[in-house]
Amino acid sequence: MGNFRGGKPLPTFTTLSSIAVVVGIVVGTGIFSLPPIVAGHSASGQQFIMFWIAGGVISLLGALCYAELGSSRPDVGGEYHFLNKAFGSFAGFLFTWGRMTVIQTGSIALVSFILGDYATLLLNLGTYSSSIYAAIAVILLTALNISGTSHSRKTQMVLTFIIVSVLVIVSLSGILTVSPAEKSVAGSGGSLFSQSAAGLAMIFVLLTYGGWNEAAYLSGELVNVRKNMIKVLAAGILLITALYILVNIAYLHVLGFKNLQASTTAGADLTGEIFGPAGSVVVSVIVVFSALSTANATIITGARTNYALGRDFKLFNFLGKWNSKNNSPVNALIVQGVITLFLIFLGAWSKETISTMVDYTAPVFWFFLMLTTITLFIFRAKKRTGELPFKVPFYPVTPALFLIVCTGLLYSSLAFTGTGALIGSAFLIAGIPVYFYGKIKYKK
Repeated sequence: MGNFRGGKPLPTFTTLSSIAVVVGIVVGTGIFSLPPIVAGHSASGQQFIMFWIAGGVISLLGALCYAELGSSRPDVGGEYHFLNKAFGSFAGFLFTWGRMTVIQTGSIALVSFILGDYATLLLNLGTYSSSIYAAIAVILLTALNISGTSHSRKTQMVLTFIIVSVLVIVSLSGILTVSPAEKSVAGSGGSLFSQSAAGLAMIFVLLTYGGWNEAAYLSGELVNVRKNMIKVLAAGILLITALYILVNIAYLHVLGFKNLQASTTAGADLTGEIFGPAGSVVVSVIVVFSALSTANATIITGARTNYALGRDFKLFNFLGKWNSKNNSPVNALIVQGVITLFLIFLGAWSKETISTMVDYTAPVFWFFLMLTTITLFIFRAKKRTGELPFKVPFYPVTPALFLIVCTGLLYSSLAFTGTGALIGSAFLIAGIPVYFYGKIKYKK
């Protein structure tokens, strides 16, 4: 037990390995399934590409805000630490509770189900094949992280390198070797465009970009965090944006705008045109690797919040044990894995697993991203800008713009989603009595 009691996070994440985590979380399965939806809300191929560029710009606005927060207040708790310092322990606890029961565990379950769906195409294990694969992935990746942060960090670098390289190779192969599907990428004209259509398109674009904020949870373990946090976030977003633009140009070139709009399996259609009958196998392997990359990176960052919860709240002090031998939050990883497996068990009985998990996580995610952005204004009011290692440019315009985006997406995630959103919100609200019980139980 000595390894647990005296341990604390060590600065072992380099700039490169941190970028690998950010890219690994963001570049997931969405780029294979969501572009047709975005195209369906676009008036032309040019506008379609502009939406993806806009997604990168908006993500960069948020990344600049997080770079200031993370470099000036580094902590393994990430957003929890910012909320706790700005709004007090109640907001910090509720956020961490939300991540543990809804955001992070729901996200891991979501990407694991997608992995299961595509792994089943390669080898079907029976009625609950997708759920079985999902559970196996969660167990193995959680075990990897428990065995040591060094192992999970190196694995993440390899997985991210593989998925980025494969996406670049496939995209360039399509652009350079396949004849254009259409001479014109225009749709049926400007009549398709409307403000609401653009808004819906951006919801799905930003869902595909989601996850860059997880860099905040590496701030307590990032080498020279005051200097390198902005490098991690800026380089990560720029790499992701460039990759997404390249992939979507390949979609337009190989499939054509109208065919992309009608597609339900864009990734398979793209690889099918490039590799022929073997395309379905190729895309399945790509998605499995992509899902493994996203799941592992999400497990890494999710456990850090659980650890911070246990470190600061006596009711959950068993989570706040850091294994110094493996440099990992073992108990936090185990609890996260158990909750995720429970969600996978529930999801096995749902007919629309993936959409339910998206609905489950979205409102809680955007609510706390909005609150975290507000903390920047609070900290600026308390601290002289000359003391900051990095200052978000064009303050207060930059964070204000990002705050508007977060607020709009919070509204959309509540107004246009299903029962999963209500269940996720209910789990978040359930944390309120837990907080007050802990305060009363351990009242000094």
